[in-house]
Amino acid sequence: MGVCLDGSSGGLVSRLDVIEGPSGRRQRTEAERARIAAESLISGMRVAELARRHGTTRWQIYNWRKKLRTGQLVVPESMAGLPMFAELVVEGGAAVVPQAEAASELEIVVGDVVIRAGADANEGQLTRAIRAARAAMS
Repeated sequence: MGVCLDGSSGGLVSRLDVIEGPSGRRQRTEAERARIAAESLISGMRVAELARRHGTTRWQIYNWRKKLRTGQLVVPESMAGLPMFAELVVEGGAAVVPQAEAASELEIVVGDVVIRAGADANEGQLTRAIRAARAAMS
């Protein structure tokens, strides 16, 4: 049985959590925020599921991820050894790759699936191939 919170929307809520305290908000330490944000960067982790598990919103996790990238949050040592993606920074203008060293083939690994494409493959083709590989894994 649900509880009607707003008569205009007609929506029902099956569960209502009441958080005690002066503000009614959860207070998390910076270490907890950084740990949750770092956990969201693990390959295969879904931000929505992580948000539900920790009682927060996915937008809050995205905000914490942004703070991780800018250095406002620090990853805990327990998670520092886990593989994560790093931002690519090119200093001193655009990088120039000599034509002889330019890659003629692109290789993308999605789980156990390896996708190889020529350098002329467009974004749409690569997107469809990656989606198909992810769907096959599910």
